[in-house]
Parts: sequence; structure tokens; C-alpha cells
Amino acid sequence: MIWKKNKTPEQLEEEKQREIDREINKSSKKKNDGAKTHGEILRDQITEALETYDKNSSSILLSSFAAGLEISFSFLLLCTFYFFLEGRSDETEIFKTISLVYPIGFILVVLGQSILFTEQTALLTLPVLNKKRSIGSMLKLWGLVITGNLLGGYFMSFVLTWLGPRLEIFDHEVVEAIAMHVLHGTVPVIFVSAIIAGWLMGLLSWLLASSRDTISRIVIIFLITTVLSFAGLHHSIIGSIEVFSGFLVSDQIHLSDYLTFQSTALLGNAFGGAIFVALLKYRAFIFNIGN
Repeated sequence: MIWKKNKTPEQLEEEKQREIDREINKSSKKKNDGAKTHGEILRDQITEALETYDKNSSSILLSSFAAGLEISFSFLLLCTFYFFLEGRSDETEIFKTISLVYPIGFILVVLGQSILFTEQTALLTLPVLNKKRSIGSMLKLWGLVITGNLLGGYFMSFVLTWLGPRLEIFDHEVVEAIAMHVLHGTVPVIFVSAIIAGWLMGLLSWLLASSRDTISRIVIIFLITTVLSFAGLHHSIIGSIEVFSGFLVSDQIHLSDYLTFQSTALLGNAFGGAIFVALLKYRAFIFNIGN
């Protein structure tokens, strides 16, 4: 006891970290055919995140660019269904109905294992909390992922706003209506909405780690992302495509509107994923370990 009391704060911290790592690693030795334990999910999440940290920057940028392209299929379906329902239902009913096709892009991204910022936010925070990576390395990785996601989205915005009217599957008025719907609300409202959206996307990543088969994963993605759309919560990547596309075709939407929305939604999503999921889930596990 005397020896323990004479330890420096740094030594006590290192000892505590070794104990945390031992508890997390115990999960890898358990044989459990049922639901995964908290420790198993945490171990899997940290392992997956570390694999992402160890990837080449070009690989991360390309994968995140692919995610920006793939999630755009949600926008394509939103516009197409809106155009199909226009005149048959009022606008409120249309926006509630098209939320059912909103998950398609997310399913393509997640099952295709491309890197989407909002799904990775909480995941990439866990190694920092576990002292395996630094905050600087996390922010650098976030920057790469966001850049790739946005570039992919910009490219598809140009393609879809050109293609839609020519295929006669939607027109520019539909694109404008969707963008204006996303922009509805003050900056504080969008920020809090984005926090909740980031929270849900972080939970999505956590729940996916707890599932063991593809059908369960599809159901989880569908449920979480349908809630996002039905409730009108703000997602920074699909929202970027919606608002940027509106900026391309509408005189009512200016670059300043897009930049204000995008910065607000990104900050909210990051805060919601990192704080409400990564920190809370991690601390909940740590509090179970004796001091």
C-alpha cells in the first residue's frame, strides 16, 4: 500500500490504462453465440478504428470520395420520388413519404465499407480516448474523410442536376424545394439538430458492431437513417449534396447559405458523435472497472 501511495500520477495513470486494456482484451477470449457484450463491441470498434488510422492517406481519401458518390443515390431517389408524388400529395406528406428511400445511400456506403464522416466520427474518437492515438491524428483523419465525402458529393451534385431534367425524372424546382427544406431553421436550430443526427449516426456505428449478419445490419441502417429523414434532422454529408445542388440551380440559395449550413452541420454532427456516443459509451465501460 505504501509503495502504491508513492507512485507518481503518471505511473498511476499508466497502470489504470493497462487495466482498461486488459478488460477490453478479455472480450476477445470470450465465446458468445448471443449478443455481443459492451466490452466486445468496444474492442471491435477500437480495432476497426485503428485499422483506419493505419491506412494510407490516399486510400482514406479515395474511400471517403467513394462514400460521397454512393450516398448521393439517396439524393437521386429523394428527388425522383418527390417529383413522382408532386401534385398527388401536399409538401409535408411528400417529405415524410420520401424518408423511406433516404436510407438507400447509407446502406450502399456502410455495407460497401466506404468511409463516411458521420458514421466514423464516434469510431475514430475511441482510440483517442483509449490513448492509442492523439487528438491531432484524429483531426487530420477527420479532415481527410470530410474532404473526400464533400468532393464526391460535389461531383454528383453537378451530374444529377444536369441528368435529372434530361431524363425527366425530376426538375430543378424539385432540387430547390428539397434544398430550401433542409435550410429551414436558424443556425442554433440546425446546430442542435445536427448534434442529434451525429448522436444517432454514432449509435448506428455502435449498433452495427453489435450485429452479426447482413440482414440485421440493413435493418439497423434503415431504422436509424429513416428516423433522421422523417424527423428532418441535419446530416452534414447528404445535406451538403442537397443544399449545394440547390445552390447550383436556384437564385434563392447563395454560397453563403451553403457555407453557413455546412459548417454548422459538420460541427454539430462531430460533437454529437464524439461526445454523446464515443465518450459516454467509453466512460460507461471504464466506470465498471475498479479504481
